[in-house]
Amino acid sequence: MTQRLHLVFGGELVDPQGTKFKDPDNLDILGIYPNYQKAFDAWKAAAQRTVDNAHMRYFIAHLHRLRDEETAASSTEELD
Repeated sequence: MTQRLHLVFGGELVDPQGTKFKDPDNLDILGIYPNYQKAFDAWKAAAQRTVDNAHMRYFIAHLHRLRDEETAASSTEELD
């Protein structure tokens, strides 16, 4: 079975209409989740917790889309 990892993170945005973070060094990293449903649940909880701050935004990054398991890995990826 294919593993589909998702990263959930957020932070305060410069402009609530955009996606540029005010302080990218201090992002709130919620974690990496083994499937979309668990990532969505974490995202939703964080979004609801910060609903009063219009500049605060959380995102789900589909980590599995960043890699193509069929493509040969680079030499640095092969290190243990």
